[in-house]
Amino acid sequence: MALRCVYVDLDGTLLGYGASLFHDGERRVTTDGVRAIEACLRADVEVCIFSGRREAQVHEAARLFGQSSYVFEVGCGVHVDGETEWMTGGLVPTETQTIYEQIEAAGAPALLLEKFGDRLEYHDPWHLARDASHLFRGWIDTAEADAALAQAGHDELRLVDNGRIHRKSERLSRFEHLHAYHLIPKVASKAGGVSRHMQIRGYAPGEVIACGDSAEDLEVAPAVGHFFLMRNAVERNPELELLVPEYDNASVTEGANGAGVYEAVVSRLMERR
Repeated sequence: MALRCVYVDLDGTLLGYGASLFHDGERRVTTDGVRAIEACLRADVEVCIFSGRREAQVHEAARLFGQSSYVFEVGCGVHVDGETEWMTGGLVPTETQTIYEQIEAAGAPALLLEKFGDRLEYHDPWHLARDASHLFRGWIDTAEADAALAQAGHDELRLVDNGRIHRKSERLSRFEHLHAYHLIPKVASKAGGVSRHMQIRGYAPGEVIACGDSAEDLEVAPAVGHFFLMRNAVERNPELELLVPEYDNASVTEGANGAGVYEAVVSRLMERR
């Protein structure tokens, strides 16, 4: 089957240090990520971003790539050709409240900050102006957080680990590494967002690949033909590599960040020629 779509995460995957398209993870100047997008455009392959970022950010990135669809806020929403579909189950925007505001009003974010406040905080300033997910940074066990949420009656929500981040605050500087966490409706996921986009477009699994850098990204693997986990992801979090054998269609790239995405795209295009 010919390649028809590449699903790609942004931070830690296509983008390098400081979320730059023109730098790798070590701040070296590179055009590998650009070349990956160019290869897709030349081959008439759609590029669909799937990201934890809010819609306004993902929308602008997609426009820069000449694309009209994307998955945002860890799969809470799917946007295709001007139409946005919420993948959040019973939690949907109303005339007076966004999904984000509904989750806040229910008290779930306050609960997490109270219980895990010594190792969790809002991911300032990127937690602002979001439509669905509450974005935190810290170092916690998501299973422990989910158990606390369920015990408090918030079992319709879950905390998602969306990978390691560079940003630190002075309050959490004692931790060697921090992760980004999204509080979202339990039914939402990047895998669900990608699957819905595939359904809308009419793509078969063998016609698409995905590239990512987190455990949440890796769960997209069963929906696509092949999943490529970026080398930089396993270098900074070796435990991720142990998850790869659980999927018979997943592998770790030789290159990191944009170079890994370029490797994935070119290898798939060459394979089908």
